[in-house]
Amino acid sequence: MAEIIQKDGTWLFDGDTVRIVPGNDKGVSPLRAALGEIAVPLEALAGISFESGRKSGRLRLRLRDGADPLLQIAAGRLGESSDPYRLTVERDRSGVAEYLVDEVRNALLLDGVESGPVDRYLLPGPALPITASAGDGTVTFDGERIRLEWNWKTEESKSSGGPTILAPADVESVEWQPSAGLDNGYMRFRVARAPASARPKYDPYAVELWGFRKDPLMALAGAAVVARLPHPYASAGTGTEAGPEPETAGTAAPGGEDHDALLRRLRELGELHQAGILTAEEFATAKQAVLKRL
Repeated sequence: MAEIIQKDGTWLFDGDTVRIVPGNDKGVSPLRAALGEIAVPLEALAGISFESGRKSGRLRLRLRDGADPLLQIAAGRLGESSDPYRLTVERDRSGVAEYLVDEVRNALLLDGVESGPVDRYLLPGPALPITASAGDGTVTFDGERIRLEWNWKTEESKSSGGPTILAPADVESVEWQPSAGLDNGYMRFRVARAPASARPKYDPYAVELWGFRKDPLMALAGAAVVARLPHPYASAGTGTEAGPEPETAGTAAPGGEDHDALLRRLRELGELHQAGILTAEEFATAKQAVLKRL
């Protein structure tokens, strides 16, 4: 088990899951505080890194594309402070961070976790019910209804119709765009019966965002809905979550694993060791784990 505790959060790895708990420091963003503890299964990880610095370093988790509904809706637009998969590490804890990185990388290697995209969400998304208020509205979602309510700052032509109520089945997609420069952001629910033509300021299916600290909370509400919509990669299929190969494709090992696949894994480990990516100790540990499966 590896664990690191810092002001803005705690990361713990037990061999199967990376648990991320936000800290109580006043600098922790509203999104991370509202999201609470996240349990990231090993199969959802594409990688982990530690970047050292003069005063502090950063731990970063990289998730497989399509694994997390929050990252799906954010599309790389979450700010550093709101990113739950980043942890600022004090300089004197760099050794602990590097140890955690080694443990996670070894587990990914031993389990042969692929780094490519997935066609189903491996994280459940924010807990329900969820309510987020920012910009000109409030979004509430309880799993059955999405409710958009307006405040005194809402354009009258949008608020005059009263709250907007949707069922998840009405929603084709959810868009979240943070404000940038002089351009306001928004979160919009796209529905088939009402093509989005109006600006977010006037669209009853959109909340306009003005760049304030609570704006990322809207991404949480959107992610909760996205988690219950069809996965965007499900129809195309990625091949990463395919079922077992027919028995004719290879001889099954006693544990139910493909004998040829394990032999290929041994060759890959040998190549990584020869390339200097794995140390002798890491290679021996990984090799032993594969041999036990044969």
